[in-house]
Amino acid sequence: MTADPKGVLTGEHYLDGDHAAAEGALAAGCRFFAGYPITPSTEVAERIAARFPKIGGLFVQMEDELASMAAILGGSWAGAKTMTVTSGPGFSLMMENLGLGIMMEVPTVIVNVQRGGPSTGLPTLPGQADMMQARWGSHGDYEIIALAPSSPQETFDQVIMAFNFSEKYRVPTLVMMDECVGHMTEKVVIPKADEIEIVPRKWYEGPVGEYLPYKPDDDMIPWMVKVGDGHRFHTTGLTHDERGYPVMSAECQETCVRRLVDKIRSRVDEIVVLEEDEIEGADVVVVSYGITSRVAIPAVQRARADGLKVGGLRLVTVWPFPENRIRELSKRVKTFVVPEINYGQISLEVERCAGGKAKTILVPHGGGWVHDEKDIYDAIKEGAK
Repeated sequence: MTADPKGVLTGEHYLDGDHAAAEGALAAGCRFFAGYPITPSTEVAERIAARFPKIGGLFVQMEDELASMAAILGGSWAGAKTMTVTSGPGFSLMMENLGLGIMMEVPTVIVNVQRGGPSTGLPTLPGQADMMQARWGSHGDYEIIALAPSSPQETFDQVIMAFNFSEKYRVPTLVMMDECVGHMTEKVVIPKADEIEIVPRKWYEGPVGEYLPYKPDDDMIPWMVKVGDGHRFHTTGLTHDERGYPVMSAECQETCVRRLVDKIRSRVDEIVVLEEDEIEGADVVVVSYGITSRVAIPAVQRARADGLKVGGLRLVTVWPFPENRIRELSKRVKTFVVPEINYGQISLEVERCAGGKAKTILVPHGGGWVHDEKDIYDAIKEGAK
């Protein structure tokens, strides 16, 4: 299906990443937002609050991020496409209810505009140190989908992608922006509504009284209903059977959680999106994501001008991680260079997947600003030796 024209502001715009995220959500069909203001994500909420009354959406400013996360889970079960935004400390507060959303298989989207941390850290300056928290922040076994835009245009596009992933796989989906992308202003082209592909919710159409909220279809994804449509069902964060009723046994845990994991792991090739640049024949591959991808470009170009064979691998989808592609490349490149605005997170995944076949060089940055491209260039030179 295609987008509802009411939410699509077709045309060329000059938007920052936060406003582009809001427009992406509206174009994707988001009509319920619950959140709490926190720098540097507040502009997303402000734009949605201004736009919702014109298109029939419901905006609620909650008392905190715990409540915000709970509200969007409930809003989704009520039949709406829902979203929240946050940063740093607020993302930490959302982790328990993120796990609830995973266990209840709730389609929803969380945008995290990353800033420097830990704790209150640098509220107005960039960081990329929430990437492992995005994957492992809640407790228990689960899989997650997380995207990382590098521009306002990509933010618009990837928020729509996140909503589509959340609906297709019935899983909360994360958009891991950073303050630089959130606050940079560039041209954003919003297409016509009939050019925007939207994944519809998988609605149950069977008889009332026979609905089982956690009975998977052949694709391992259960059907959904809206609260108030006459179906009697139960949903819980406890380990549950197909009826949604708690069952405290190892057997039920295996059935329940195994599917939550496998529905993502079995579709990694469908979910992972990468951008590759001159990979073939490269001795060094720069693996990057978010704003750091753009900072790496002049370093790569300078290294190529010096005659070095350098490729680029940009992670659009960070989670699930592109393990197979890294393993494949590790057999034919010397070195992976991984610049990150943290002291080593995704670089550890690259190193793990390379398995010692290729070297991994981390180019760390503590946050507060982006890398000096010379640091990335020097790492490329070192990796090419």
